[in-house]
Amino acid sequence: MLRTVKAKNARSKRAMDNRAPKLVENTKRALIIRGTTCGEMLHSAMADLSAFKQPDIVKFHKKNEIHPFEDTTSLEFFSEKNDTSLIMFGSNSKKRPQTLTWIRTFNFQILDMLETRLKNFKPISDFKKMTFNVGMKPLFAFIGPSFDSHPYYRQLKSQLLDFFRGEQVSMLDLAGLQHIIVVSADGDAPDETTTSSGTTGLLPDVHFRVYKIKTYKSATQTKVPRVEVDEIGPRFDFTIGRVRVADPEVLKQAMKRPKELEPKVKKNIQTDVMGDKVGTIHVGKQDLGKLQTRKMKGLKKRRHQDGDEEEEDEDDVVSSDDEAAPAKKIKA
Repeated sequence: MLRTVKAKNARSKRAMDNRAPKLVENTKRALIIRGTTCGEMLHSAMADLSAFKQPDIVKFHKKNEIHPFEDTTSLEFFSEKNDTSLIMFGSNSKKRPQTLTWIRTFNFQILDMLETRLKNFKPISDFKKMTFNVGMKPLFAFIGPSFDSHPYYRQLKSQLLDFFRGEQVSMLDLAGLQHIIVVSADGDAPDETTTSSGTTGLLPDVHFRVYKIKTYKSATQTKVPRVEVDEIGPRFDFTIGRVRVADPEVLKQAMKRPKELEPKVKKNIQTDVMGDKVGTIHVGKQDLGKLQTRKMKGLKKRRHQDGDEEEEDEDDVVSSDDEAAPAKKIKA
């Protein structure tokens, strides 16, 4: 028998209702955790990356002895206690230096994990330029065919978009697009990949860059501004290490949408490739003999033509005596 937890006061009841399943879920929150051997460079990188996620983050200030790919009990406990579905874990060791692990959970259970090893890091403070405001949604640009072909790069793309998505909105002001994150990969990734058991092939490096968007008055066009970008940091490169993919059944359950949010299907209405609506109309059988055609002056009979036709008809009636007598009888 499952234990039913009851709220002791109104405050705890509101907290339980906030964590309960909803048709439209809350914005995903991220948990920032440092390992026992997290260095200064990795700590600065995690601080700069968490600035993009503000204010939907929970940051641990103490170090924790956690090994994500060996034991996930602590991560699942922290995720449920803090109501976070995204985790960023940083650790540093001789075998795996400057490692940043991206973790996603579903129902407070580990869904998938991806390990990245940072290098050539340059923090935001070294750029000394005005950054973006808190809560702004970034634009993303993924450059390289590996993000569409290789499974690990597709997972990296999905996790980055999930981490920096923020609050989902239906409309967005162009003035809120203040920065763009560019993630590029060097060439095509080989077929051999990195697994949790070890390295079977070397994957290309990934470059992470952040630029501020600036708009100026265009000299040629009046409505479209001139756009320029200026790098504001952080800047770093990384390679993909160990990867734990999601279970297909759990992933299918995590991607499931409630029926109430499914768009209603309208009969005989489709959307083409260009996004235009195309409708189908069913019309019954038509009698073309009763179709009203356009009236034209050229088709009308003139008066003198009508008079000539009437005279010809009278001559025919008078000349035929045999046919005139029965006609009069019928009229009488």
